[in-house]
Amino acid sequence: MNFALYRELLAHRPIRRLLLVGMIARIPHSAAGVLLTLHIVLTLDQGYAAAGAAAAVMTIGIAVGAPWRGRRVDTVGLRRALIPSVVSEALIWSMVPHVSYQWLLPLVFVGGLLTLPIFSVIRQSLGVLADGDQRRTAFALDSIATEMVFMIGPAAGAVVATSGFTVLGLTVVGVSTSLAGLFLMWFNPPTRSATQTEECQADQRHAAEVAVVSAAPAHLQEAAADLVPAGAERTRSGPAGLRGKVAHNFAWLTATVAAVFAVAAGTGMVLSGTDVGIVAALETGGHQGEIGIVFLFWCAASVVGGLVYGAMHRPVSPILLLLGMAALTIPMGFAQDTWTLAFVSILPGLLCAPVLSAASEHVADLVAEDRRGEAMGWYGSALTAGVALGAPLAGIFIDGIGPSGGFVSVGVAGVLFCLVGLLLQAHRRRRAAA
Repeated sequence: MNFALYRELLAHRPIRRLLLVGMIARIPHSAAGVLLTLHIVLTLDQGYAAAGAAAAVMTIGIAVGAPWRGRRVDTVGLRRALIPSVVSEALIWSMVPHVSYQWLLPLVFVGGLLTLPIFSVIRQSLGVLADGDQRRTAFALDSIATEMVFMIGPAAGAVVATSGFTVLGLTVVGVSTSLAGLFLMWFNPPTRSATQTEECQADQRHAAEVAVVSAAPAHLQEAAADLVPAGAERTRSGPAGLRGKVAHNFAWLTATVAAVFAVAAGTGMVLSGTDVGIVAALETGGHQGEIGIVFLFWCAASVVGGLVYGAMHRPVSPILLLLGMAALTIPMGFAQDTWTLAFVSILPGLLCAPVLSAASEHVADLVAEDRRGEAMGWYGSALTAGVALGAPLAGIFIDGIGPSGGFVSVGVAGVLFCLVGLLLQAHRRRRAAA
């Protein structure tokens, strides 16, 4: 391993500045989830089902807007493409804390739709500014910075919210993100080179997959949605007629690939439900200020698990990893204090990055290279759909049973999901052997 590459990379001022801007720009949105949840529960007095529904609406907005934002950067350039995001971030997040819940839902949807596309912009720019081994080193540094941000951000959001400043906190999120967008417009890093090599495109696709792992477990929405533009291209040649074209375009979608997409959706569901469960458990117990402790243990465990899995020589089935993560999430519902919850969160946290890594690796192995970008786009869509489902599901059980219901509901749902998948796999094998 050549650590001198890091020193050479950081000596390059545009890259150093871009990595710093990317890290700072992600901090406000990494705190937004906790702030929004506690604002709805504490300030609006709504409940966790309502908070989960708001998180789902915002996630859907992010997923819908990601392909459009990506195309705008490609077609009109970075500066013009960022104008809607810069305006909406400051305007919408300054309005959100001052409206009723009924008005909050359409606002967070539009906010998600026009979210500053920081993941894709930083990744595209690094792909142009660096090359070869240096590019991969740059993506690795960005991944490390992302992991650090998503350990710090939720803790900062919890401190602000529990101090009674959710209105100020959400406003600062919008203004800070808007300022980051203005800085990107002024800096205007390149997002397209004159000649986009296949190696560069492959590195960028791999970086998008790594970003999903880095953003887990606490903030999958934007990173997962940024995989979706990769699936925008379609092969135009093929059999005539709608049915023939559909069959041709989705010839890569085998039962095994569909199973991996199902695992991605299940993973998103378990992680987003756990996210809401952590906030509910500590808020209900009067320990809102300690939310950051649990997030730190949970996210750090994911980093360690990812490092261990990356060093392994044999791949592990993603459905088995999800089964383990979902089953180990259930005991979190029986933790009685902050430190118990933090330590119990380590076990499912250790499997978080491995299940995401194994799933994306499995898609890459199963799908031919010329359709892999499309497949990863659908993988991102499945992951985003799971995230959108998990938060309201956990919220419904939290409101009906208590904080433990959030962990148990998504954990049990994940276990049942995996058991059904394993039974179907065994049935397919028996039929194939017959």
